[in-house]
Amino acid sequence: MKQKPVFYAELAYVLGILAMSLGTALMERADFGMSMIVAPAYLLHLKISQTLPFYTFGMSEYILQLTLIIVISLVMRKFKKGYLFCFATAVIYGLTLDACISLLALAPFAGIVWRAFCYFAGMLVCAIGVSCLFHTYLPPEAYELFVKELSGKLGTEIHRTKTAYDIVSCVVSVLLSFAFFGFGHFEGVKLGTLFCALINGALIGHVSRFLERNWEFKDAFPWRPIFTA
Repeated sequence: MKQKPVFYAELAYVLGILAMSLGTALMERADFGMSMIVAPAYLLHLKISQTLPFYTFGMSEYILQLTLIIVISLVMRKFKKGYLFCFATAVIYGLTLDACISLLALAPFAGIVWRAFCYFAGMLVCAIGVSCLFHTYLPPEAYELFVKELSGKLGTEIHRTKTAYDIVSCVVSVLLSFAFFGFGHFEGVKLGTLFCALINGALIGHVSRFLERNWEFKDAFPWRPIFTA
């Protein structure tokens, strides 16, 4: 049997962050609706940046994720070293996201065809990013941490906790949209948000299986005990 080429877990982390940042930036450019996970941060960015122009989408992401880390620390009644690593990932992602948005702003994308291309490309690239992060031991973003820790605390199955979190995130996003921009006016949460929710899980599953069929994931450095202790 032919041996698979090695895909290092550390490289999967870097590519995962880059892909998620680029994918989110593409979906933001398309303006068909963000994913349920990032929609609350995006809406806060849209509102606050009206008063504070320096408040970027990336900043909104890691500030919201810091809030989630504080909440889960209170729920768990302790603060773990891994929470700091997750916040570091959130900051790296936020800075990379802002860089991607700035670069895409230079591209002459216009019209419904280009917006559709950006949206579907963004979904696919985000799915690749999430799949890469599934294959690394390095710390995830606070969203995944929150779901994992809450599931353990409540003793519920993680996929059910994730579904509940997604629903709550969607409801919060709709309420924020109404509160910030008026009843019946949707910002951030649009038809694209619903479409993404319906197919995103399956898309991530297909990408993950493709990666596992074609590569063998291994650690390049002996860092795993530091991040998994």
